[in-house]
Amino acid sequence: MSLLCYNRGCGQRYDSETNTEDSCTYHPGVPVFHDALKGWSCCKRRTTDFSDFLSIVGCTKGLHNNEKPPEPVKPEVKTSEKKDLTDLKPKFNEHIIQAPKPIESIKRPSSDEPLTRLELRVSASLKQALDKLKLCSNDSNTEADEDTGEIKIGTSCKNGGCTKTFIGPQSNEEVCQYHAGVPIFHEGMKYWTCCKRKTSDFNTFLSLEGCSRGSHLWIKKNDGKKVVPCRHDWHQTGGSVTISIYAKNSVPELSYVEANSTVVNIHIVFDGEKEFQQHLQLWGVIDVQKSYVNLTATKVEVFMKKAEPMMWARLELPQKVAPPPQHEDSGDAHDP
Repeated sequence: MSLLCYNRGCGQRYDSETNTEDSCTYHPGVPVFHDALKGWSCCKRRTTDFSDFLSIVGCTKGLHNNEKPPEPVKPEVKTSEKKDLTDLKPKFNEHIIQAPKPIESIKRPSSDEPLTRLELRVSASLKQALDKLKLCSNDSNTEADEDTGEIKIGTSCKNGGCTKTFIGPQSNEEVCQYHAGVPIFHEGMKYWTCCKRKTSDFNTFLSLEGCSRGSHLWIKKNDGKKVVPCRHDWHQTGGSVTISIYAKNSVPELSYVEANSTVVNIHIVFDGEKEFQQHLQLWGVIDVQKSYVNLTATKVEVFMKKAEPMMWARLELPQKVAPPPQHEDSGDAHDP
């Protein structure tokens, strides 16, 4: 009977009768995600690419394990006691917080105004990181010229969710079962964009069976720059709004942010071959001349000076949904 191994980094099926002390290669540690680097606590290897992280070969050998790890217990949320409404009323009009100004009262310029590129401010930490990457890329190019391009035994499949390794030409005849989407980690849940199956446990996420079938991908194709999702958020003060994009090692020569009073276009090239793009219709109005972009080694910050000191209800202007067309019934059809 074929059983699924739940050891971290394994995820393969095995026969219990042939299970020996060196049948399973796995990670006894836990996954570590820090400053865009991904790895295992039991290994020193780190990578910024999630597919490469999944393909890191285990550092320990042992028996396969078919016991599914228990789901983490969510803490019980206790509701606080109801307070009397009279206690919530402000006394003598102290500490009254004004609600965001209605958007109808804002003098909003046209979104068709010409776009201006914001000033780029490159930090010293980013300059040092880019210099190190240039040295590393020169070394890797020298090694690539000497490489024969042959697939080595033990090479892991680069398709998301596939745990197979190359053991010879017969591996090319196997059917690869993988995830065509990208991994999403949101509010404690982990899943693939191509699947509806969600879990809060990382080991269960790694063992989610692929939803697509195709051929193995032993060597990652370099198709140039590719648009990828990137974690980002925003915060505001009374006089400014800052968008933080967690793109590591952004390239100043290829990155830019252009804006007018109500529109912002963000184009960031980072990690050499990745792109992040975003188009925003801002909720409020900004002063383009006093806005700028900070490029650091770990993130990009778009600082926008508000044209009017006020709190925004949200970052983006809600899109107006056009009402569905109404078909008028012709009375002629009902005439006798």
